Amino acid sequence: MSDVHHLLQMLLHFDHYLLLFLQEYGAWVYALLFLILFAETGLVIMPILPGDSMLFVCGTLAGVGAMSAPWLLFLLVTAAVLGDAVNYWVGKRWGVHLFGGKLLNIRHLETTQRFYARHGGKTVVIARLLPIIRTFAPFVAGIAAMPYRRFVIFNLTGAFLWVGGLLGAGYFLGSFPWVKTHLNLVLIAIIVISLLPAGFAWLQQRLQPAGNPAP
Repeated sequence: MSDVHHLLQMLLHFDHYLLLFLQEYGAWVYALLFLILFAETGLVIMPILPGDSMLFVCGTLAGVGAMSAPWLLFLLVTAAVLGDAVNYWVGKRWGVHLFGGKLLNIRHLETTQRFYARHGGKTVVIARLLPIIRTFAPFVAGIAAMPYRRFVIFNLTGAFLWVGGLLGAGYFLGSFPWVKTHLNLVLIAIIVISLLPAGFAWLQQRLQPAGNPAP
């Protein structure tokens, strides 16, 4: 229980922890952020890392001069692009075996497959805004053998929109006194909003009668 409480505290006060890390480790923090974002997008077993809230907090710290906005944009877009690329190739090479061997949650795969059926290749872009689906979308694209050149276009577009959008939002909104004072509430709102689509999809799946799959 104490571990869960500590994790929640880190998520809700990520700005304080990040500032402490910056004071202690300096530029190495950029490498840590790179690895976190790469792991969330590139490792299909790590879909719960704090991508959205982390990007927003990094933007707010860049807005007050504590971090470099250009370096953040370059490094984190690169991490997101490389993560999805690795995830694609893992899915293409080993995806069926990983799910067949019960190493991964089959429901996550099914949810992402339905998302693909509804939105097609745009799923790689749209999924950037959706936790869990964000991690599984490139993996499923690999399983489905989407042409890699087509995947790269969606990958680059989604990375710039997701990383640039949240960094930019943090950079500009972080200058407002209310946001500075109530940053923990803003982070809660970001987490809740980002989880809503996945929550609705789960609820729809639970309410769907057996033998009648959701569209």
